[in-house]
Amino acid sequence: MTTMLSETGEIVLPGSVREKLHLVGGEDFEIFIEDDDTITLHRISQPANGGLVDLLLACPAEFEIPSREIDDSEPSEL
Repeated sequence: MTTMLSETGEIVLPGSVREKLHLVGGEDFEIFIEDDDTITLHRISQPANGGLVDLLLACPAEFEIPSREIDDSEPSEL
C-alpha cells in the first residue's frame, strides 16, 4: 500500500488499514522517526471496550449474551 503527503502535511491512511485497526477520526498517535526514511505511528488511545472484547472471547467457559428489550418511549419532559 502507498499513500501521499499532501501539501498541507496530511497523510491519509488507506481504508483497509483504518478498518483492520478499527481507527476513527480524532484518535491520538505518537510519531517516531526511526531513520531518514522510516516514520512509525503508535496509537495512544484504544478503541472503546477493545480489551473487554478480547477478555470475553478468551473466556474458558461458554457464555450467552441475553437479549435486551428496546425502549422506544419518548423521554419525559423535565
